[in-house]
Amino acid sequence: MGHAELLDISVAWGVAGGQQVVPLQVPPGTTAAQAVALAGAGATPAALGIWGEVVTPDRLLADGDRVELYQALQADPKDQRRQRALRRR
Repeated sequence: MGHAELLDISVAWGVAGGQQVVPLQVPPGTTAAQAVALAGAGATPAALGIWGEVVTPDRLLADGDRVELYQALQADPKDQRRQRALRRR
């Protein structure tokens, strides 16, 4: 019995000043959560996505998927804009 073909995927998350992207080859049947663990992201994300679409951690990956780790916002962008506008007055 031969090896199943591996899937080429990447796992991406934000870091200070940019992003970290880790390319991986994983076997078919790998989940988004397993890919995050293999990439060594270290942080527990608020949510996971594939190419900008939020998915559950048990989502099975396909060749070419980019798993993205989303973090919770530290501040509401609307509130930040309001505060900047008030300071300018």
